[in-house]
Amino acid sequence: MKLNLLTRQFCKAVTVLGIALVLLLPAKQLLAEEIPNYAAEILNIYPHDSAAFTQGLTVYDGQLYEGTGQYGESTLRRVDLESGELLQRHNLESSYFGEGITVMDDKIYQLTWRSNVGFVYELDTFNQLGSFYLPGEGWGITHDGEHLIVSDGSAYLRFLDPETLQEVSRLEVRDAQGAVNNLNELEYINGEVWANIWYRDYLVRIDPQSGVVNSLVDLSNLNSNRRRFDDVLNGIAWDAENERLFVTGKLWPRLYEIRVLD
Repeated sequence: MKLNLLTRQFCKAVTVLGIALVLLLPAKQLLAEEIPNYAAEILNIYPHDSAAFTQGLTVYDGQLYEGTGQYGESTLRRVDLESGELLQRHNLESSYFGEGITVMDDKIYQLTWRSNVGFVYELDTFNQLGSFYLPGEGWGITHDGEHLIVSDGSAYLRFLDPETLQEVSRLEVRDAQGAVNNLNELEYINGEVWANIWYRDYLVRIDPQSGVVNSLVDLSNLNSNRRRFDDVLNGIAWDAENERLFVTGKLWPRLYEIRVLD
């Protein structure tokens, strides 16, 4: 029995070490050589609440909206982009771990992690309009103007009807090495789905018709001074009106406006 305990402890240590080593690898070593690997230029840096465990980020009508996680700390927020000032806040019940958010047709959709439920809010007031059942885990959410697009930590994107909130199709995301797992926060940008990969310092750009990863964006130059192991990149917001791209991470003190050098 003592030997089994030591074995389990050894395996746990090896797993943690393995994850740490993966985090140190350059992005271009993690995906196939055939996939273009783009760098990003930092255009502006804005303050970000370092206590916000960012799970979702989106810009709508010039306003920045954010969803945060952790039990007892999960929120929906409207934030002044340039100052980082909190303008509006809705606290989730402590039994919910907040996940991704998106805005579609003046409604905010917010997922939760393992509660099999998502919430729908009125954009202006944050009043809850309803909720919906979501099988499996909720991670990231965006939309293409026709469907809500949801990730659950697997290699699949699920497409939901925004009226019935039922799944109508799903798509496996793949690169030349196979299925791309741990799809997290999502954003729909110029006909592509952009996604964070949990514990990775890059974004993948996905063809929503085929599921093929057509390129990645290396963001390993951002936030090099992490305080905790899970202070990882998470949060993509696209300001379509002004063609500006913003990224941040869980508990990061900064929000970055970037330009992809492609």
